[in-house]
Amino acid sequence: MINFNGEIISENELQLSSENRAFKYGDAIFETIKVSKGKVVFFEDHYFRLMASMRMLRMKIPMKFTLEFLQDEILKTIENLERTKTYRVRLTVYRKDGGLYAPKSNEVDYLIEIKEFEYTEKAVYKIDLFKDFYNYSGLLSTVKTTNRMLNTLSAVFAEENDLDNCILLNERKGVVEATNGNIFVIKNKVIKTPALTEGCIKGVLRKKIIEIVEKHPDYTIEETSISPFEIQKADEVFITNAIIGIQPVTNYRKKQFVSEITNKLKSNLNVLMLTAS
Repeated sequence: MINFNGEIISENELQLSSENRAFKYGDAIFETIKVSKGKVVFFEDHYFRLMASMRMLRMKIPMKFTLEFLQDEILKTIENLERTKTYRVRLTVYRKDGGLYAPKSNEVDYLIEIKEFEYTEKAVYKIDLFKDFYNYSGLLSTVKTTNRMLNTLSAVFAEENDLDNCILLNERKGVVEATNGNIFVIKNKVIKTPALTEGCIKGVLRKKIIEIVEKHPDYTIEETSISPFEIQKADEVFITNAIIGIQPVTNYRKKQFVSEITNKLKSNLNVLMLTAS
């Protein structure tokens, strides 16, 4: 079942017109949210990122779009599903039909999709650079729009080259993020992640990991520019997103990584997920 503007319907019942702006122009944003055992994980962070993105893209925010309303809409959508399982929720918001580049209206529709989620961490996780196209730095790149062609191409490249993920680069050939998440690089207890000015998505899990490291007495966090050479020299590398949490990287080209600090951060993150409201 899906939730279209508050109405619970089957996927087959959903009808989108040829004037749908998400389809025609990528004029849409989305949040990918984890629901575990009936709990919407870190929803406050997702909500405020969504509101900031809507304002940036000049979408009209409905008065009813409160945190409580959208959380209730998600829970309503999974109401008849098994509450002990984990689900991937995609909340998409897009401008109403009509117009060319200039829309007829800045008012929005929303769609909530639910998929059951199971994930087994791979013992070997290989990554490499995707260099065919660049993710240009700038504020718009930090927003999760539905224009994900670069991510699609890098995912195809990964499949063609027996990789588990790819690293996206910006026009300065600096590291931006992975195909499906933010990236962190560890060297001598210094944990680096690309700054938002590099063009990376303003990830919810990225924010949580930064908060964890800032409070840790043994580690230092740096939001900065990172060269591919630093990945080659790193002790550990990991990828984060809202669904899998932390994914350790084991191989980058001929380099193999350990996961000592990464696993400690995973434990800290798991405690945070259990205790967060």
